[in-house]
Amino acid sequence: MNRVILLGRLARDPELRQTVNNVAVASFAVAVNRSYQKEKEQLADFIECVAWRGTAEFVARYFAKGDPIALEGRLQVRSYEDKQGNKRRAYEVICENVEFTGSRERRQTDDAPQEQTYDASDFEEVDSDGDLPF
Repeated sequence: MNRVILLGRLARDPELRQTVNNVAVASFAVAVNRSYQKEKEQLADFIECVAWRGTAEFVARYFAKGDPIALEGRLQVRSYEDKQGNKRRAYEVICENVEFTGSRERRQTDDAPQEQTYDASDFEEVDSDGDLPF
């Protein structure tokens, strides 16, 4: 069984890209706290995550650096060669389900339409003798 569940904060803004086949893919990192037993020091792990298609678009649209996030997915290991020819491995969580956590109030104020104001001095009085042009 390969299941990962994370609860943390975005360590950077999601980066949304499109594949050559026009499929959305977002990459981001999640900071997850862990307790260090000596002196109760707080440490964090920064876990690389990838989301595809609609999930990628959702993450890119509604999440930003510092936002709390909950996600479920699977761990994937990629092997590649770096520029010097050394073999490397990249560990990342492939996100299958992403949810909001924390305060809804912040999201609503960020996404709420701004009230439009106008300056009445920009309008001029229309002289009307009761005859409308239509």
